[in-house]
Amino acid sequence: MEAVFDFIRAALPWIAVGLLLAVFFARSAKKKKKEEQSDDYGTEGMCLGMCLGTAIGTSFGNNTGIGISLGMLIGLAIGTCIKKGNHGEDNDEK
Repeated sequence: MEAVFDFIRAALPWIAVGLLLAVFFARSAKKKKKEEQSDDYGTEGMCLGMCLGTAIGTSFGNNTGIGISLGMLIGLAIGTCIKKGNHGEDNDEK
């Protein structure tokens, strides 16, 4: 059973990086035509996810690297699901 946990600890960062790259390339291919600000909170989610992942990874046994990568992945996934609204902006472009 200990060998399974060792394998999971070794493979988890690589799986997280692979998923992060897949999400990143899928988003960049979709927005390749237009160069404007994104309309979701993906970047903010990654930043908050890294901070929370570091805190949780450190508190649960000094797995800071795994916490950072999983926090970034989860933050990006949640951030891309939340769309930005037009809160107090000029709507002259319409």
